[in-house]
Amino acid sequence: MEPAALQEKLFKIKAYVFDWDGVFNNGEKDENGSSRFNEVDSMGLNMLRFNHYLRRGVHPLTGIITGETNNAAFILAKREHFHAVYYNTKNKRDALLHFCAGNNLELHEVAYFFDDVTDLSIAELCGLRIMVSRRCNPMLLNLSIENKWVDYLTYADGGNNALREASELLIGLSERYSDTILQRVHNSDGYQVFIRARNIPATAFYTLVESKITEQHPR
Repeated sequence: MEPAALQEKLFKIKAYVFDWDGVFNNGEKDENGSSRFNEVDSMGLNMLRFNHYLRRGVHPLTGIITGETNNAAFILAKREHFHAVYYNTKNKRDALLHFCAGNNLELHEVAYFFDDVTDLSIAELCGLRIMVSRRCNPMLLNLSIENKWVDYLTYADGGNNALREASELLIGLSERYSDTILQRVHNSDGYQVFIRARNIPATAFYTLVESKITEQHPR
């Protein structure tokens, strides 16, 4: 998609929603079933949220939707004060609709960051779709492009900071890249106001209980 079209979509966005496995990492699991994140991506997402705040004067909504139970996702979401995590939720489409209904969001106001087959039912609904690339599944990437399920395909994969790449792209498209970064460099009054407010919300956790999406903190 051309930069101008991406920019038009970006300016309508009110929420950023992320898949976990293959997006924040390369999808590998440790012996406890968890997959990691890294600080390079985390900083990129914080700058993306700050950029959104500078442009619109309000904080964007943020969420993670994963089909697994992943402790690293819970740690990051709580530390970075994401608004919601949907875990062990195999039907991700239902999770997205629940997130939108609970936050008075239209589907075109959601940017979604994803990488694989189980994410496509969400991708076809959202207003801005960032797909994390992976060399091992070129046919899936091509199919996603052909069906218009992706607006931007990253060059990096999930194990090599694809989220930072996507964050840099979107901040750049906002035409306030330098302002965003320099305010963080100098810990400006504006950034301090942003970070204090960003750190107020407590993350809500949702999962399936008897086939119904229910708020439930992971054990």
